[in-house]
Amino acid sequence: MLLYVGTDENGKKKRKSITADTKKEAELLAAQYPNNSREEPAEMTVGKAIDKYIESKSNILSPTTVSGYRGIRRNNLQNLMDIKLTDITRQAVQQAVNHDAVSLSPKSISNSYGLLSAALGVYAPDFNCKVTLPKKQKKIKELPKPEEVFRVIKGTEIELPCLLAMWLSLRMSEVRGLRKSDVQNGRIIIQNSIVTADGKKVEKSATKTYDSTRIEDLPEYISDLINKVETEYITELSGQAIYKRFVRLLDKNGLPHMTFHDLRHLNASVMLQLGVPDKYAMERGGWSTTATLKSVYQHTFSEEREAVNRKINEYFENIVNDTGD
Repeated sequence: MLLYVGTDENGKKKRKSITADTKKEAELLAAQYPNNSREEPAEMTVGKAIDKYIESKSNILSPTTVSGYRGIRRNNLQNLMDIKLTDITRQAVQQAVNHDAVSLSPKSISNSYGLLSAALGVYAPDFNCKVTLPKKQKKIKELPKPEEVFRVIKGTEIELPCLLAMWLSLRMSEVRGLRKSDVQNGRIIIQNSIVTADGKKVEKSATKTYDSTRIEDLPEYISDLINKVETEYITELSGQAIYKRFVRLLDKNGLPHMTFHDLRHLNASVMLQLGVPDKYAMERGGWSTTATLKSVYQHTFSEEREAVNRKINEYFENIVNDTGD
């Protein structure tokens, strides 16, 4: 139990006992509890609760996550935002989810609901907002061969950023945060990142996750490209500028649409094709679990899949032929 001390609307001290399973959790709840505010949690609207929740996490979560939360607050589940916490019902939450499901993807709905649940968990902890969400949809993505991508990016101003993603599995934020001084003794230290949040460039002396901070051997070809860069950062382009140039090159050369992040998928798929053990694949890509590596990033190339299909078909065709009348 922890004693929270704040002030009421008249500036007088107010006390509240906060109970949690651990002292750390109690301290977190105490920090999130409204201080110097005229509104008690029960008098808040859903929108205000989400605003306060985002603010309580603003220095803890990544800038891009906070920016994403603010986007959800502005655009999603709007039918709930003006409802007071005392009046919120599961039916209202379900109706809001159902309304947004018409125009938003299941993933967007899930993200919105996750933020809502987190905010209500702090400011309306007794409310059970569990509802039915749209099912995740499986998407089949056909990736071009690495040599096809290399052919269209070679010699362009985004060759180096693209190769860092496709060859060494760097994220866009890691590519933008990479400096020439991070190259040491034929290796690169991936330890910084640059993101864009709320339209502003944010430099961070950290990567997306703990496992994302890593060291990679630097291929000679990429090393030569880095040596030709005249600035400390290997690219001064914004993430949007890199992405738009990449998409234009794909379109111009008749390759299927890819996001820049798909280059990391391509890298994971190459490692799968080459039989790289999961442990080393995870280290190269900065993934913390094999589940993420296998279910999200690794794909099979069309030719490889067709070869497997032919092999299986031939096996059963031989059975059919050998047992025929």
